[in-house]
Amino acid sequence: MSRAGEMVYIPDDSDFSSFKEQCESLEGWHCHYNKAGITVWSQGQEESCTVQKIKTRISCKDVPAETLYDVLHDTGYRKKWDSHVIETYDIGRLTANADVGYYSWKCPSPLKNRDFVTLRSWLPLGDDYIILNYSVKHPKFPPRKDFVRAVSLQTGYLIKANGTGACVLYYLTQVDPRGSLPKWVVNRVSQFVAPKAMKKIYKAGLKYPEWKRRHDPGYKPWVYPEQSTLPSLSLAELSLQHADSLERIDETGLTEDHLSTSDHEA
Repeated sequence: MSRAGEMVYIPDDSDFSSFKEQCESLEGWHCHYNKAGITVWSQGQEESCTVQKIKTRISCKDVPAETLYDVLHDTGYRKKWDSHVIETYDIGRLTANADVGYYSWKCPSPLKNRDFVTLRSWLPLGDDYIILNYSVKHPKFPPRKDFVRAVSLQTGYLIKANGTGACVLYYLTQVDPRGSLPKWVVNRVSQFVAPKAMKKIYKAGLKYPEWKRRHDPGYKPWVYPEQSTLPSLSLAELSLQHADSLERIDETGLTEDHLSTSDHEA
C-alpha cells in the first residue's frame, strides 16, 4: 500500500476509496469459487502466483455491519473463531483510528508458520466500514527464529450494510509469504482456505453479541478511542517492511501428501 517513497504513512480518504473500489470492481479479477453465497477471485500472474491478490465476498444474514466490524477489531474474541491464530496483540496507538499490531499465523503443515507486524487503520463510512493494514518494521519486534516474517502489501475488509440486520463482507489481501510456495497451496487457498475463513467470520458474527455481553461489553476502543490504554507511537518509530530484506525460503518441494488431517477440514 506504500505510496511512492519510503515513508510510513496513515491511510487517508483516497486510500480507503481506492480499496473500496477494488473490492467492488470485477474488472481484471478471475473467479475461482462461487458457492453458497461465497465468492473467491484472484488477480495476478498465474505462474508467478506467490504474490497474487485474493478477494473474497460473503453475504451475512442476521449479522449487522457494526457487529462484524466489532468482531474484526476485538483481539480478545479472535482466538474464539480464528483457528489459524497463534498469537495476536496490539503494540501501540498512532491516532484515534490507527494502530500497530502483531499477528502470527499457523500455516497448513508442512509449511512453516508466518507472522506479521502491521499498521492498521479503520474508517466508518455511514453504515459501511473499512479496515486496512500493511506491513511495517518496529525496532522492538524484529523477525523471530520460529516464524517466517511475511509481508502484507495490502490487506483489508470492506463491510457493507445490506438491509436491516445483514451485511456483505469483502476481504482483499495481497501478501508476500516470503517463500516460493507449491502450486497446490495457492489452489488450496482459493478453493478451501478462503471460503472456510469467511464462513468462520460469519459464524463468529452470529455468536459475538452473546460473547460480548459476558466480556467487557462496554469496552470498544475502536469505537471509543478514549478507552484505549495502548502506549502512543509515532510514525518516526516505524519504517516500511521491504520484502527483499527478509529471509526467503523455498517450499515448492513440499507435497500435499503431508498435509495434516485438520487442514483437510472444510
